[in-house]
Amino acid sequence: MKVLVIGSGGREHALVWKLSHSPSVTEIYAAPGNPGIAELATCINSTDYFAIAREHNIDLTVVGPEAPLVAGIVDRFRADGLLIVGPTAECAQLEGSKLYSKRFMQKLGIPTAAFATASSHEEAVTVLDTFEYPLVLKTDGLAAGKGVVIAQDRKEADAALAQLPMPMVIEEFLQGEEVSFIVLSDGKTAVPFEPSQDHKRVFDGDQGPNTGGMGAYSDSNLLTPEQRTLIMNTIIDPVIHATGFTGFLYAGLMMTPQGPKVLEFNVRMGDPETQPILTRLNSDFALALKAAATASLHPSQLTWDPAPAACVVLASDGYPGDYPTGLPIQGIETVENATVFQAGTKLDSAGTLLTAGGRVLGVTASGATLAAALDTAYQAVKKINFQGMHYRKDIGYRGLRRYNMGEMGA
Repeated sequence: MKVLVIGSGGREHALVWKLSHSPSVTEIYAAPGNPGIAELATCINSTDYFAIAREHNIDLTVVGPEAPLVAGIVDRFRADGLLIVGPTAECAQLEGSKLYSKRFMQKLGIPTAAFATASSHEEAVTVLDTFEYPLVLKTDGLAAGKGVVIAQDRKEADAALAQLPMPMVIEEFLQGEEVSFIVLSDGKTAVPFEPSQDHKRVFDGDQGPNTGGMGAYSDSNLLTPEQRTLIMNTIIDPVIHATGFTGFLYAGLMMTPQGPKVLEFNVRMGDPETQPILTRLNSDFALALKAAATASLHPSQLTWDPAPAACVVLASDGYPGDYPTGLPIQGIETVENATVFQAGTKLDSAGTLLTAGGRVLGVTASGATLAAALDTAYQAVKKINFQGMHYRKDIGYRGLRRYNMGEMGA
């Protein structure tokens, strides 16, 4: 197969990396890709994905980011008979619009937080009076994982209203532990990936503003078999059956005392969750993706390494606010026993690798235990440097605590 991967971040580097190990793949193209991806694939700096697929006789296209999905790329490709992994534009509204998603869940009875919507600042102020604190404010459209504010009191809520665009969703704050639960679906059958946990806040101890994700780990002990079955029965399957959803469905869950509840749906793989998840995948990824695109997916097509894996994101100084770019990156070539996925990078005219984004690298490793995986990842981090580099030093702390307490499941 000739495969095209759309996107340029760490998630797409991980997708290309895993596809490069597939015996069924002969060539990989990426648009636009990044310097790390370019070591494994032919990168094409164009957003005319349809023309690329036609010109290079692409057999299968995989979409990394959400924006092309919301814009209807899957509908366009399918109309011309091209195989592509992803949901239709209508299904992509599960991520593209928080209002659509919450109303969809309400209609299907999918467990989620109580909510209200507001289309203006004045309406939002009125809605705030009906909720207890803390509460959550979410902008309606795509926001690269940063359109959510948790307000501890009315002062913080008013400040959030001043910065978030309308319309918005205001919802109750759910107590519990977050889990990322991602499935691959062919429209009828949904096959789950191993569970993972993201770390959204920029600083240790879950302090500071939300980011696109500062690290993640994948560990089978995150969920019990009973919890997985409950999630499939009450959350995933109702979506698939109601919509015929195809591609990656990502349920961001809060494991509450009342059971799993949906914080948000995404319609693509998570970033940085993709990095540790695919590190654990044993089977031919390309064949599973083709099966998802041809309505022939079977649970046996995804098999997993039991060893946990972890990813530590190395970010630019100032991220998620303003940050510098163009800073030299040293040490990647010295890393052993870990994979460094590139996200915000570029090459200068002399071939020097430079920073080019807020989240620059994702250092990913596996191990016999979660502690071993994290130790290997952090040992690799120590070999890498760029000016102002910062990262969380507590990735996986909930998972480690779970091991120490001898528990299974969030």
